[in-house]
Amino acid sequence: MSMSSSVKNTIQGRMTAIERKDQIKRETANRRKPMNPMRWVILVACVLLALIILSPLFLMVLNAFKTSTDYTQNGPLSLPSELYFGGLVNFWKATNFPIKFWNSLWISVVSALLSVGLSLFNAYALGIGRVRGSAWIVALFMILTMLPGEGFIYPLFYMFNAVGMGNSQWTIVIICGIINMAFGTYLLSSVMSTFPKELLEAAQIDGAGRWRTLWGVVFPIMKSNCAVLFIFFFIWTWNEFYFTLIFLTSGDTQTIPLAIASLQGDRIMDVPTINAGSLISLVPAFLFFLVFQRTLTKGITAGAVK
Repeated sequence: MSMSSSVKNTIQGRMTAIERKDQIKRETANRRKPMNPMRWVILVACVLLALIILSPLFLMVLNAFKTSTDYTQNGPLSLPSELYFGGLVNFWKATNFPIKFWNSLWISVVSALLSVGLSLFNAYALGIGRVRGSAWIVALFMILTMLPGEGFIYPLFYMFNAVGMGNSQWTIVIICGIINMAFGTYLLSSVMSTFPKELLEAAQIDGAGRWRTLWGVVFPIMKSNCAVLFIFFFIWTWNEFYFTLIFLTSGDTQTIPLAIASLQGDRIMDVPTINAGSLISLVPAFLFFLVFQRTLTKGITAGAVK
């Protein structure tokens, strides 16, 4: 018996080695196989499309380090004759950038947290709580995301001024939080509608109430999706311009987009300084995206495999 088992193990080992060699040969053959011409066409088209999309960024970086004279004489497509950092310094001093940066940062973070929290509660009620008419409610949230912000500006302006919040940063937090919440509710409720019923039934058997089920069962599974929404909501609020232009009237409450817009006059425009300011304002959002890049990728693919 021992001889037969040893022979069997030897045969299996040789078969495994042969299979590995065959697999290596197939992989090598696939690597050496020439690429389909259609794939080359698609690859070139994707590269050209990426260059077109990134062209405004290239122009911004190119003109951020020029003098006004260099920009006027040589145009926006020329290389800078020298690296000029005066535009960055002028923007920093003219707009009081640290205050504008702090305003944008805390407004974006608090508004994103508010949106994600409200979206989670609404989606839990609509997707798992099985509220009567939940499909119509979700449809109303979806319609809300498609309405232009200009349609809300008069009632919102009148309402917030009536309660003394006409020049308050909390106004932007509430407005952006509610508007972004509509999209978050639609997305999370669609995901929660396919939530495994076995987990919910097991939580009920263990005696968990609705609050404990939400934080002990549902949220740990949905936290990747919530993280993705937080990243999107942060960037959307960071770039918000229209509502901040209407409600934030004093310099100590304004955000970075308004600081960039304040450099543009009726007849005079310092393009290098504006490009330098845009470059500075882009860096925090870009760093935020890099820090949470893995979270974003993990959250997007979270529902792909059960």
